[in-house]
Amino acid sequence: MVGRIGDTPIIGSGTYANSYCAVSATGKGESIIRGTVARDVAALMEYKGLSLKEAAAYVIETTPKGDVGLVAVSANGEVAMPFNTTGMFRACATEDGYSEVAIWPLEVNGHMEDPSK
Repeated sequence: MVGRIGDTPIIGSGTYANSYCAVSATGKGESIIRGTVARDVAALMEYKGLSLKEAAAYVIETTPKGDVGLVAVSANGEVAMPFNTTGMFRACATEDGYSEVAIWPLEVNGHMEDPSK
């Protein structure tokens, strides 16, 4: 809308980077702001020693269902793209040749992945 400023670009809420990780969120801005989801991923890594995937999954699980998705990269190159919505446009490529482009949850070993993990 004309004159509207996006919610998720707010540092700490929808975007954050430090020496542990870089995180970008998408979804319902009000939930993202209230939960400071991007900063929380970094804080869980820093203060609880969680891996990027563990921290991102926890933040997704504790944000209201249907409200958020994350694209996050750790300082050592680990990638996490969890979401608690029906689908999320996402893509990544790593230096070791792995690439992923998806919208819906992925099928893993004959079962649909839990998008929050």
